[in-house]
Amino acid sequence: MLVKKLDSLSAYQTASYFTNLFSKAVKEAKEINRQNGLPNDFVVNGKRFNELPNGEIVTENPLANES
Repeated sequence: MLVKKLDSLSAYQTASYFTNLFSKAVKEAKEINRQNGLPNDFVVNGKRFNELPNGEIVTENPLANES
C-alpha cells in the first residue's frame, strides 16, 4: 500500500485528533457491550474472533444460536 506524506502540520493534527476521538468511542462501545453481556468481535489475519464479557476469546459466534 502506498502511503502519501502530508505536507501540512494541521493535517497531521486533524488526523491525530480524529484517531484519538474514534479510539475513545470504540473503547466506550466495547465497555457498554461488556456491561450488557454482549460479545465484542474483532478480526486478526482475516480470522474472526469474539471476546465474551468474561474476557474469554472464542472463534464461534456466541449469538448465532439465539433467536
